[in-house]
Amino acid sequence: MNSCKNQDAVGLGVGSGQTASNLIDTSTIVVNTVPEDSVVTSGLTKNPVSCYRDPIFGTTTTALATDLNLPGQGTYTPPTGTITIDSARLVLNYANGFYGDSITSKYTINVYQLKSLFRTDTAYYNNKNFGYSTTNFADYSSQSPIGSLTFNARPHDSIKVYNIITGAPDTLIKVPPQIRIPINPAFINTNLFGASSTTLGSNTIFKTKVRGLLIKLDSTKTTGAGGSIMFSNADSLVVYYRSVSGTTIDTSVVKLPIASTATSIHHNYTAAIRTELNNTKSGSRNLFYLQGPIGLRAKVSFPHLLQNFRASLLKTNNDIVINRAELVVTPQPGTYIPFAPIPKISMYQLDLALQRVELQDANTASDARSGGVGVFGGYYNSTQNEYHFIVTAYLQDLLYGKTVDYGTYIGPIDNTNTSTVDIGATAQVASRTVAVGTDKNSPYRLKLNIIYTKVAK
Repeated sequence: MNSCKNQDAVGLGVGSGQTASNLIDTSTIVVNTVPEDSVVTSGLTKNPVSCYRDPIFGTTTTALATDLNLPGQGTYTPPTGTITIDSARLVLNYANGFYGDSITSKYTINVYQLKSLFRTDTAYYNNKNFGYSTTNFADYSSQSPIGSLTFNARPHDSIKVYNIITGAPDTLIKVPPQIRIPINPAFINTNLFGASSTTLGSNTIFKTKVRGLLIKLDSTKTTGAGGSIMFSNADSLVVYYRSVSGTTIDTSVVKLPIASTATSIHHNYTAAIRTELNNTKSGSRNLFYLQGPIGLRAKVSFPHLLQNFRASLLKTNNDIVINRAELVVTPQPGTYIPFAPIPKISMYQLDLALQRVELQDANTASDARSGGVGVFGGYYNSTQNEYHFIVTAYLQDLLYGKTVDYGTYIGPIDNTNTSTVDIGATAQVASRTVAVGTDKNSPYRLKLNIIYTKVAK
């Protein structure tokens, strides 16, 4: 936990003359798998590029669209003399969050020129189709890539490259983990060194001419299970060239920065997942599925929470106070090898306008009963193979009618934020979890552990 507080020490105290009782509730929980909401994927700090074949969930494919800018994003004047391109590399820096097979799978990544302009003033959603067929997620039969690379995913291994210094010897330097995709020199000659002065005189005109890039893994050449690779947004197209002016020959480098990105995400689900998505109104399910990026979440409700017990107490002028309530989510055994469960999940509710809001136990800003991110929970405990949520205040308000359940959900979130409770759908996590629902025959079923006190009214 990223807090000095401990989940196990959280709860309301028991007053003098009162007796606390324990209850494990598994019968009044309803849980179903539902699709995640669409979200804007423009301008993320890290972006998934995926070809991941999951035997339980199906295939996830994502593509990364980017702009491409002039050096310095301003006017560019090519060097004088005769220019020869030695090489051009699209540099994609790894970011935290790789999910899949980094041992046996071989990846082939292709780079294409977009068919239409990538607009930096537009908010693109995860279901955006960047100029390719809607029936076939990546139909490039009529277009050859401008760059391609086959590689093993090594998101934590730094590499060495030559640093080109004008007028001085080249030096070998260590750089952060990255891949460097060879780009066809003809693309550079056409769009940079051979472009008109009008095009090179305005970054806006240049971007309109180039349109942008599309980066995706080749599903026909990526082997094994594959995976989802996270790349940062601080990338660039680096061009190494020689310029000959009279008797002077020099090597130099120019960088075309990427300033804006957006990710298109597609899931092709197995029959088992499609069955779950088609049964969201037929009662609670034995299993539920959580998946990134922008894949699946779970809707959970407590329609008869302590209803009969409280009714009998009220008849005797007594009531109930919940001292502590904890929801325990357990991944289904056998589903997390070799692919680990999501490191962190979140739980949230909808308000009257059906907008996401924090549960009372997560909302430190407006509810004094909240213990904050460390106490609220949602982290995967690999030793116990469980996730825990403290939901005491939420269930107390639900029981007393102080809050209305317009929808309560459990979903994937990125685990890099440790200071607040995230509740938004995110494209920045690629892992998945198969969790046990309300299967009465499973010892791992969804549990609600409640400590309560009977009090006189």
